[in-house]
Amino acid sequence: MKANGRWQPPRTLRIGLLGALLPLTLASTAQTPFRWSASAAPGASASRYEPATQPLAYRTSSSASKAMPLAQGFNVSEFESLAASMTAGQRVPGMAMAIVQNGRVLSARGYGVTDVAAPQPIDAHTVFRLASLSKSFAGTLTGLLVDDGTLRWDTKVADYVRDFQLSDPYATRQLTVADLLSHRTGLKVHNAFDRDIEADADYMTVAHKLAYAPMECAPGQCYAYQNVAFSLVGDVIQAATGNDYAQLVNQRIFKPLGMSDASVGLGGISSSARWARPHTRGRNGWVSQVPKPTYYRLPPAAGVNASVSDMAQWLIAQTGHRPDVLSAPLLATLHAPLVSTPGEMRAGWRRDRIWSAGYALGWRVFDYAGHPVVFHAGAVQGYRGLVALVPERDLGIAILWNSESPMPSGLLPTILDRAIGLPAQRWLDMPDDELLLAEAPAATPATPGNDKPAGVVSGQATASPK
Repeated sequence: MKANGRWQPPRTLRIGLLGALLPLTLASTAQTPFRWSASAAPGASASRYEPATQPLAYRTSSSASKAMPLAQGFNVSEFESLAASMTAGQRVPGMAMAIVQNGRVLSARGYGVTDVAAPQPIDAHTVFRLASLSKSFAGTLTGLLVDDGTLRWDTKVADYVRDFQLSDPYATRQLTVADLLSHRTGLKVHNAFDRDIEADADYMTVAHKLAYAPMECAPGQCYAYQNVAFSLVGDVIQAATGNDYAQLVNQRIFKPLGMSDASVGLGGISSSARWARPHTRGRNGWVSQVPKPTYYRLPPAAGVNASVSDMAQWLIAQTGHRPDVLSAPLLATLHAPLVSTPGEMRAGWRRDRIWSAGYALGWRVFDYAGHPVVFHAGAVQGYRGLVALVPERDLGIAILWNSESPMPSGLLPTILDRAIGLPAQRWLDMPDDELLLAEAPAATPATPGNDKPAGVVSGQATASPK
């Protein structure tokens, strides 16, 4: 219902919200995430995620032998050859790929060049910008702080970010850390104010504009992908710990996992010994660019840089083989879907392979032709990336490239199909538009107290990390 022009949840919804938040009040070892349900028919768009009474089971290094073997015909050399062929003739300037299984690195190699204008070969330690693959690092760091008792999943944002406001006072008071990490802020417009970030506005100025963004629902009740709002988790973390977000990611994740090439921020990538320049299409082919600082101003949403060697270690940890750093109960919580996202099933290989989709805590979760896959994509100014985990096969895949080409995205379903044993498809011949980010932006209407006219406060932006 609405009162004085503002959305207000009815009393029954408030009780429902309280019930939804109760499982999040406990430490991650006692969470009540969701389990996979096999009840939906193939191709159904409805969510297949049902509440579970126990934490989602996730294999660790001691129980990895319970994983199903990779399907017959899974050939790492074939995938390496496909990756190498993509960089032939600079169809793609450069890329890197890591494949891990059962806690072992099966492949971690680079292909092509760092810069078409001053070519150097890409190797396993060449650093790429991860864009929205950074979101899983934000979720993981938050989870470590929950395990420490520093934060709770139901920690209120307003308790730590004192000047934080949404357009509805009730929503302002209720928004939690878990809501931020699962894009359940209640905002109506996806990618709210990304255009402002692209126009070189500073983060704090843009974050304050959230007070004028229209609400679709109460926090925790609906999904709308965000970068600015997601990054508020960094402010919560800094206020709760007294430490800089980037320093904590380095101390709690990069160093313990041996991710020696990884960093946060523009300074991190530009000071790397070897790093891949972003490329955009020009009249005569690929043109290398200087990385823009814009989305680096949102470190939780899009600030991490890493090599494919680093990503191999990240995959090993996320598949349960580094319990000394990431416990099995924590991984179960991070990978448990909290909200349905059927819009992720509409383009390219996703349209044909994804039967249902949800968002967890910095991760997407797909039903990939009947098999659970934990996933995220990243895309920003001349960089693209994909990461996927296949729990039932104890498999992890990371693919990074330094151009706007959608071509390498077809390599991921090719590998997934081989691993699971699905009939082969020619995914590499299929354009994958979800990484082109060509959707028209949705304008935010003018609101009382907002001196910008309608259409200036922007929604989804064409270069936004995804």
